[in-house]
Amino acid sequence: MRYTCDIKNLQRAEDTYIDGIRVIFKEHLMYDAMKFVAQVKALGYKVCAQLVSVTTYTDDKLRELARLANEVKPFAVGMVDTYGLLTPHHLEHIFSVLDDALDPEISIGYHAHNNFQLGFANGMAFLEAPSHHNKLIDGSLFGMGKSAGNAPVELLAMHLNEQYGKNYKVDSLLEAIDETVMDYYRTSPWGYKMFFYLCAKNKCHPNYVNYFMKKNTLSISNIDRMLREIEPEPKKLLYDKGIAESMFQEYMNGIGDDSDAVEKLGKVIADRKVLIVGPGKNIQLQKVRVDNFIKENDPVVISINYIPGAFNVDYVFTTKNSRYLQMSDSLHEIKNKDVKIIATSNLSPVCGEFFCVFDRGKLLEPEEQFEDNSFLMLLKILDRAGVKNVWCAGFDGYSNKESNYYNPNMEYEFIKAAANQLNRHMRKVIFEEHKHMNIEFITFSHYTEVEDINYASI
Repeated sequence: MRYTCDIKNLQRAEDTYIDGIRVIFKEHLMYDAMKFVAQVKALGYKVCAQLVSVTTYTDDKLRELARLANEVKPFAVGMVDTYGLLTPHHLEHIFSVLDDALDPEISIGYHAHNNFQLGFANGMAFLEAPSHHNKLIDGSLFGMGKSAGNAPVELLAMHLNEQYGKNYKVDSLLEAIDETVMDYYRTSPWGYKMFFYLCAKNKCHPNYVNYFMKKNTLSISNIDRMLREIEPEPKKLLYDKGIAESMFQEYMNGIGDDSDAVEKLGKVIADRKVLIVGPGKNIQLQKVRVDNFIKENDPVVISINYIPGAFNVDYVFTTKNSRYLQMSDSLHEIKNKDVKIIATSNLSPVCGEFFCVFDRGKLLEPEEQFEDNSFLMLLKILDRAGVKNVWCAGFDGYSNKESNYYNPNMEYEFIKAAANQLNRHMRKVIFEEHKHMNIEFITFSHYTEVEDINYASI
C-alpha cells in the first residue's frame, strides 16, 4: 500500500508538538490502513482511523473494520461523509453499527460535508444518538471546506452550549470568521451549489459532474439522468474517465432516426424562401436591407441560438443549452408566443415541447477543430428537408480583431484565434458542399470574400 506519509518520516510524538494524527482510507484499503494505524500509534500519537466515504461500507464491512480497530485500539474511528450523501436516519444507522461493534474505549467521530445542506442537521442527530462511546464531531469556521463545505463549527458550538451545557466561546469563533475567513470566502467561496447537489443526489464522484458540465452542451436534467445511469455501481464513487467519455458520446450521438423531424419540417418550409438570421453585428448595421427583404419576399425566418429583437421570427434553431436558457425568458414574451423551437438532440425543453428534434450526431463535423458550428448544422437540416433557396443575414464571419457578435455576451474568445481558418472552412462548406442549394447573403459576410462597401453602413 502506498502511504501519503511513510512511517519512517514520522518522529515520535514526544519529540513533536503534535498530539494526534488522522489516517484516512477507503473501504478497500482498510486492512493495510489499520496496520499503518498501529504503527503510528506505536509512536505515541492519538490516532483517528477515518473511514473515507463511509456510505460505501456495508454493515458487515463496518463490523469487520470494528474488529480490526478493536485489535489496534486507535483513539477514535471517524465516519467521513466524503460526498455529503448522508441523511440523519442513514447516519444514525451507521453509527449504531459501529457503536455496538467497537470497544467502548474507542471514541467515534463524524465529519460532515454539506452537499445536501445537512451538515449541521446530521451533526445534531449524531450528538443526540444514544451511545456507549465518547464522541468527536468535526466542524470548520463558517463551514469552510472543499466543495460544498463542512458543518459550521460556530453552529455546532452554539448547539453544544445550549443543549449539552458546554462553554465554547462562540464570540471568538465569530471574530475569527469576520477577521480572517470572510476574506477567503469572498475570493474562493464554498457552500451549497447545484454542482455538489447533483453529486450527492446521484451518489457519484464530482469529476463526473465536472466532465459533463464542461461540455456546455447538456441541460441540467440530461446531466442528472446520465449520472443516474452510470454503471457499474461501484464506479460511481471511483471516477472512470473512460465511462464518462463513453456515456457522453453515446448520448450526443442522439436519437438515431430523425426522419420524422425531417419530413415534418420539410412540409412547412420546403417550397418557401428561407431567411436564416445570425447574431453578427451587421444584423443591426444593415437592418434596412433585412427589413426590405422580409417585406418583399415574406420568407420563413429562422434565427440561430437567439431571438433578434428587431425582427419577428418563425423558428429558432438551438444547439447549445447555455444559449437556449439565455433566451428562455424571451420565448415567454407575447410577441414570441408563436415561435417554434427546432432543437438538436442534446437539449431538453424548459417549457412546452420542441417543434422537432434532430440527431445532433448526424450534424457534426467530427474531423474539424470546431465540430458543432450551428450555422452549418442548420444548413444540413435544410438540405435534408428539401429547401433549395436560402438567404442569410447576420453571419459576418469571424474576426480576430473585433467582436464577432452584436451582443458581446455571446462572444467565444477561443474562436478569435482561429478566425481565418474558420472563415476558409465555412466558405468551402457553404459554396462547395452545398453548391446545389442557392445560398445568398443579404448582409456583409467574410464568407463571401468580397465586402460590399456601399452597404456596410446602411
